[in-house]
Amino acid sequence: MSERLQPGDTAPEFRLPDADGNEVSLADHRGRKVIVYFYPAAMTPGCTKQACDFTDNLDLLAGAGYDVIGISPDKPEKLAKFREKENLRVTLLGDPSKETMEAYGAFGEKKLYGKTVTGVIRSTVIVDEKGVVENALYNVKATGHVAKLIRDLDI
Repeated sequence: MSERLQPGDTAPEFRLPDADGNEVSLADHRGRKVIVYFYPAAMTPGCTKQACDFTDNLDLLAGAGYDVIGISPDKPEKLAKFREKENLRVTLLGDPSKETMEAYGAFGEKKLYGKTVTGVIRSTVIVDEKGVVENALYNVKATGHVAKLIRDLDI
């Protein structure tokens, strides 16, 4: 089971392919705050709702100085289909090896329909301009999470 991040921790660096196959790293976003959210699978109902909520609020978040990056275990080809089908504007990255998810504490044991399974833990990590974790939220709900995040960030 991977360790969960805490406020004040240095956010683990990553370099992952986006929906177009281009490499994106956390370092590319230095100087801006970043909302990194982890979700189980593109094109599933909950993950679609969450990605659409982030897209719908992207201008508000960007105006407050936040970039948004969604990470799932999907390959770039599936992410591209997801982006096109749902008109998503958030940056989607694929982590098929799940190394980044493990580094962020977003992969491990979780409860699913009363059973303990190993998988992606729906999580959101807020990283400041210097790459330090401001907040790490685990087992978040797909629906209503973005609205709660905006309230909690005072945006």
